[in-house]
Amino acid sequence: MAYILKVDNLTKSYSSGNRSLTVLNDVSFVIPEGSSFSIVGPSGSGKTTLLGLCAGLDTTDSGSITLCGTELKTLSEDQRAVLRNQKVGFVFQDFQLLPTLTAIENVVVPLELQGVKNADATGRELLEKVGLGERMHHYPNQLSGGEQQRVALARAFSNKPQILFADEPTGNLDEATGEKVTELLFNLNKEAGTTLVIVTHDMELARMTDHMIRLKGGKLIENKAAL
Repeated sequence: MAYILKVDNLTKSYSSGNRSLTVLNDVSFVIPEGSSFSIVGPSGSGKTTLLGLCAGLDTTDSGSITLCGTELKTLSEDQRAVLRNQKVGFVFQDFQLLPTLTAIENVVVPLELQGVKNADATGRELLEKVGLGERMHHYPNQLSGGEQQRVALARAFSNKPQILFADEPTGNLDEATGEKVTELLFNLNKEAGTTLVIVTHDMELARMTDHMIRLKGGKLIENKAAL
């Protein structure tokens, strides 16, 4: 079975005053290509730090991360950025839409910056898929939280990523809206054949994935099939 993400003996510390705080301690796991994967644990357990390292947003102290066949520590910061642009999608708890751009512009502009042809058509198609065909010219402040997260989903899938990292994707949504966004996320993911990695405190959401790891105090304490 091919693996899209492989983490070996990962350790990450941060300096706090004169002290060193170890956020992740000797974490190892693999994620098969095309699977869905959840990372759970209490606040402060290192979940979001782990997600950022796996996506190449930060660098490790020790250990290695191989993403899409490339070991991240062999890449410069610019090279990691290219890898993310070409192969990685992101969904965040706080949506991270640009407030001065409409829904369609939030989806299309990143594609245009990468020189993608037919970016506008791709953006329109994705917004139709997430049920926002009639809202694509609205600005983020004219959209509900659920609608903003659906725009973020459309943007995340716009570059046809091989792997999608979602950090608490339903964390700012009420239960009913969160369920709708979750359904969309899994449907889009299945249609695209993307590997999905979710950080969540929602155990119902975690159990929907193929596999789950649990962190506590920066250590991996559980690694099992989620179902």
